[in-house]
Amino acid sequence: MATLLTIGLLGFLIFVHELGHLLAAKAVGIPIERFSIGFGRVLWKKRLGGVEYCLSMIPLGGYVMPAIENEEELFAIPIARRIGFWLGGPAANFLCAAIMLSIMAAVGGAASPYALLVEPWIKTAELTGKLVAVIPMLFTRPDQLSGVVGIVAAGKEVMSDGLVSTLKFAVLLNLNLAVFNLLPIAPLDGGKIFCSLLEKIHPKLARVHTGMAVVGIVLLLGLMLYTTVMDVFRQFA
Repeated sequence: MATLLTIGLLGFLIFVHELGHLLAAKAVGIPIERFSIGFGRVLWKKRLGGVEYCLSMIPLGGYVMPAIENEEELFAIPIARRIGFWLGGPAANFLCAAIMLSIMAAVGGAASPYALLVEPWIKTAELTGKLVAVIPMLFTRPDQLSGVVGIVAAGKEVMSDGLVSTLKFAVLLNLNLAVFNLLPIAPLDGGKIFCSLLEKIHPKLARVHTGMAVVGIVLLLGLMLYTTVMDVFRQFA
C-alpha cells in the first residue's frame, strides 16, 4: 500500500509541475495542444477549451505540448514568453513545497501569520540552497544518487511515520523536482531556458538547441539507467 501511495505522490507532484507549465502558458499567451500526465499510449483523453487532456500508460512523467507545427513557430514566440512558460513548472513545485510547509506548521500548532505565510517561504529558500549546494555530487559522488526505485523505497519507510514525515518527504521531492528541472541540460526546463538565452545573444545560436537536446536525452537516459541499477543493488545488498 505504501508503495502505491508513494507512486501516487510522485504522480501528483508531476501533475503539479505540468499544471504550472499549463497555467504559465495561458498567462503568457502560448496556445497549448495537449496536457498529458504520463508518457506512451494514451489511455484516456478529453478536449476542453481547445486543450486535449490525457492520461498515458507510463505514469511517472508528463508534458505540456504547445500548439505549434515546427521549430520555426516555436522560435517565433518571443523569448521572454517562452522562458515564462518553461519556468512555470519549477515555480509550481516551489509553491507546492511552501504550501506543504505551511500545512506542517498548522499541524504542529503554529497559527501566526508569520509561521503560516512567511516562514514556509524562508524554509523553501533554505532547502533549495542546500539542494543546489549538493549538485556537484552528480559528478563527484554519483554512487549517492537515487532514482525512482530508491524514492519509492524511501517513501515506504517515511509514510509509515505519519502525516508530518510524509509532508517533509513531499517537500523534498517537490524541491528536487524543481531544482533538477532547472539544470541547464536540454530537454529539461533549465536547458530550454539556457538555449533561449543563447539565442538572445545571437539568433544563429538557436540552431544548437536540437543538438543539445539529443545529447541531453542521452545523458538523462544514462543517468536514469545508472540510478535504477544502483537503487536495485542497494535493495538487495
